[in-house]
Amino acid sequence: MPDPADTANAGSPVADFEASLDALEQLVGKMEHGDMSLEDSLAAYERGVGLYRRCQQALEAAELRVRLLTDPQQPEAGTTFPAPGEDA
Repeated sequence: MPDPADTANAGSPVADFEASLDALEQLVGKMEHGDMSLEDSLAAYERGVGLYRRCQQALEAAELRVRLLTDPQQPEAGTTFPAPGEDA
């Protein structure tokens, strides 16, 4: 069965984010269960880092898109979104 995060590459950044996040959540669930060997755990961790980076890239692309929609003449003039846990 193909990995949903791998099939989302051809789709939109939103679809890629959703698929990558879903795959990451499933991977974390498997790791938390504790039945993986050390080698499998390391491979899963490496895969998780890759999925995390894909999620970050998709979020950055979405932020840029919002900035372009807000002010297409000066997207760099927009303010950054607050990080999770920060007050706006």
